[in-house]
Amino acid sequence: MANGKMVAMLLAGGKGTRLKSLTKKLAKPAVFFGGKYRIIDFPLSNCANSGISTVGVLTQYESTALNTYISNGSTWGINGKKSLTVALAPKQTEEGASWYNGTADAIYQNLDFLEETNPEYVIILSGDHIYQMDYAKMLDFHKEHKADMTVACLNVTLEEAKRFGIMKADADYRIETFTEKPKNPESTLASMGIYIFNYKVLKSELIKDHKDENSENDFGKNVIPSMLASKKRLYAYPFTGYWKDVGTIDSLWQANMDLLNPNCTLNLHDSSLRVFSEDTESFPSVYLPNAQVEDSLINQGAVIDGKVLHSVIFNEVTIEKGAEVVDTVIMPNTTVKAGVKLARCLVGPGLTIDEDHINNDETIELVND
Repeated sequence: MANGKMVAMLLAGGKGTRLKSLTKKLAKPAVFFGGKYRIIDFPLSNCANSGISTVGVLTQYESTALNTYISNGSTWGINGKKSLTVALAPKQTEEGASWYNGTADAIYQNLDFLEETNPEYVIILSGDHIYQMDYAKMLDFHKEHKADMTVACLNVTLEEAKRFGIMKADADYRIETFTEKPKNPESTLASMGIYIFNYKVLKSELIKDHKDENSENDFGKNVIPSMLASKKRLYAYPFTGYWKDVGTIDSLWQANMDLLNPNCTLNLHDSSLRVFSEDTESFPSVYLPNAQVEDSLINQGAVIDGKVLHSVIFNEVTIEKGAEVVDTVIMPNTTVKAGVKLARCLVGPGLTIDEDHINNDETIELVND
């Protein structure tokens, strides 16, 4: 269903410091995932599958490679005469360029883009989560509840709740309270960082927030609490599918390992929620006489002559004779030399690995130099 009334604004400027050297020269949304994808493929594909034809991608840190990757949106079917994907950088002023001050400020700085597209609704997305979602269903929920703003949410553990924006909602899903990263959470209903606004409400709230000198210009810390205080209609949209924040080495490794679990609810073979990605045009994978592969995801262009167990191997990776790779993710264009053993590693792209990296059941090692 084409949805010209809703425009998406995708926050993709994250530095991703917890991913350590993986994001030294790469924005977090451009980090590799799942054998053939990048993280940003997921929200962009969700937009395409939801009939959203206009997407503003708000870039910032190490934006050049990300801008090149998203190009005009054609990979995700978001292009053509009635479609548009635009990379939006922080504004240049007489004082020079400055970074976005917060999530709300990022949208505020691009109100002119929204004015030009003239939407009825705006969906604000994060560019660094792994999930499949039909945003059209969330918009239907938003309309049915006559909401000013709708927040996608899911239940987490009490310990996890300390890392999220946490809300309480009544039986009709109307949000009563919202606290960003509470020390002592009173609820486990967590924000996914996905918001739908009526555009007129969004514009008004952003202007109000911008004028507040004490604001951190953040949706979770400032805009949502302010809207609740002024009795706006905020609703929680419950999501029960797979969703993963892959902002750490451990969580990125685990999300890749989840793909090897037959019970994982992230279904990359679901044609209705297909995940699109840039074509690498690699040659077919090659399995040489010594290859032994079990319970693994091997992408095109890989050359396997060693043992690969319960691992995710990206395109154009070479595993030489006698090498053993177990519980490991290897990103593109990397070679594991003969006889080398890897266990529980997250291996960066473009490397030659010539020494062992073996880790116990409690440790995930980033190998990226």
